[in-house]
Amino acid sequence: MEPAIIYDCIMQQWSPQIGDPSVIGWVTVAAYAVTGYFCMTAARKERARDRRFWALLSIIMLFLAVNKQLDLQSALTAAGRCMSKMQGWYGQRRAVQLAFILALIASSVTIMLIALITLRHALRRIGIALLGFGLVLTFVAVRAVGFHDVDRLISTTIAGARVNWILELSGLILILANAVWACRASARQGRPSREGPAMRHGHR
Repeated sequence: MEPAIIYDCIMQQWSPQIGDPSVIGWVTVAAYAVTGYFCMTAARKERARDRRFWALLSIIMLFLAVNKQLDLQSALTAAGRCMSKMQGWYGQRRAVQLAFILALIASSVTIMLIALITLRHALRRIGIALLGFGLVLTFVAVRAVGFHDVDRLISTTIAGARVNWILELSGLILILANAVWACRASARQGRPSREGPAMRHGHR
């Protein structure tokens, strides 16, 4: 199977263009970008033990900001569809999709467990961001599956808001809130005392 043939097949079903030009689509892109910025700021200001977490989270958030409009998961779905047709197992794609879903769920759970175990001593400082990341990770995993039934489920509305908006934006809000708190906490720790060295020691 030649890569050029697969590429042509994918490009017939997907193209790099603005995937969601709606207001909520651009609001979500902005939310990812702002969250990524504050995570990056927290990585620069925080102590060494939390710095890697915030730096990695900032990279993920900025990547997802770009991916929000390029819709790269649709390209992945198109690639799977093209390969299944070319290799002759398109009729059994449901079984493959189920295996992919289980693998995706297992990977997401593994990532969160590793994060919880590795960062268990820092949960007081980054626990809210970790919860938000779990929500965003769940949303990305659900979107990557590409099941029509799942897409219909997350497209349903609650009080006028779609489930996918609630899931995605809730996670971003939690990460952003924790990142802003981390920045402020670092600023308070780095701020010199109002008394100053002379006032603390006094005159002998």
